[in-house]
Amino acid sequence: MLVTNGTPQSVSIGEFTTEAGVTIDASITYQAWGDFRGSNVILVEHALTGDSNAVEWWGDVIGPGKALDTDHFCVVCTNVLGGCKGSTGPSSLRSDGTAWGSRFPAISIRDQVNAEAALLDVLGISRLHAVVGGSMGGARTLEWTLLYPARVDAACVIAVSARASAWQIGIQTAQISAIERDPNWQGGDYYDAAPPTAGLAAARRIAHLTYRGELEIDERFGTTAQRGENPLGPYRDPNQRFAVQSYLDHQGLKLTERFDAGSYVALTESLNRHDIGRDRGGLNKALAAIQVPTMIVGVDTDILYPYHQQEHLSRNVGNLLAMAKISSPVGHDAFLTESRQMDRILRHFIELADGVRDAGIEYHL
Repeated sequence: MLVTNGTPQSVSIGEFTTEAGVTIDASITYQAWGDFRGSNVILVEHALTGDSNAVEWWGDVIGPGKALDTDHFCVVCTNVLGGCKGSTGPSSLRSDGTAWGSRFPAISIRDQVNAEAALLDVLGISRLHAVVGGSMGGARTLEWTLLYPARVDAACVIAVSARASAWQIGIQTAQISAIERDPNWQGGDYYDAAPPTAGLAAARRIAHLTYRGELEIDERFGTTAQRGENPLGPYRDPNQRFAVQSYLDHQGLKLTERFDAGSYVALTESLNRHDIGRDRGGLNKALAAIQVPTMIVGVDTDILYPYHQQEHLSRNVGNLLAMAKISSPVGHDAFLTESRQMDRILRHFIELADGVRDAGIEYHL
């Protein structure tokens, strides 16, 4: 039974088999807001280090009277398979009482969506009015349109590509390498000892530079020294930093306080495997097969998923509902920070999705 009071709920989906053939007992945690009326569910997909508490990280667009209006819709957000906020992941305990650690299987974006679909089956949700997601959540949204088109009325894909580019794989494997080089990593089996926080913090510093725009970072910090420190002294001293170094150190520390390194590696690897064209005849053929009405949204200063990648999606998706651009110096994270623009875009998306539903148009193959 779906619980819609906003509290985290952990639900067993039983035995789950990954694309690569590994079977595990899995649970998925979700949170939901708004009355469930059968066909009014909007599924929100979180980004890499997000979680099921969507009203916390996207609160400006979710709630009564907001773009994703919980007076009319039931908004559901799950914690992804492989995560560390309630769903089964590397830090979860196996039947023998020890953490999965290195024994947790490699997972794909398709695995994440298949696990989520299994959860919805348990909850009695057979159809979704919309699926909405950005970054890794956008990759999951894309896969929903191809894996379960008959269950989705409309999709909004934000700040992502049809597949991981070589640049994205390169920057993401650099982050994985930073974690694996931490002596505390221990091959992923560190859960009864000190965690690899130094490696995770380093990975986050690398990642954060791809989440924010070059213009924003330079305008905020430039070459300013951190208060009370002098990075221009006669000898290099890691404790004498530029302001931007202090900022990145802070971002790294914050992540180590709320996220697990094993999940970071597992989910980053799933992004490396993201390719909707795999086993579907290539990217453009797979995109052309998408018959779910789909809105594509990009950010003009995105370094991680450049806007030309969303243009590629819009040119090739089989049923393009609309295309929208977020204009911001912030970069990739603009879909989380530019509340006014996202409010306008999502309201337009819901209006279009409602129109498709009210017209009784059937797009599914």
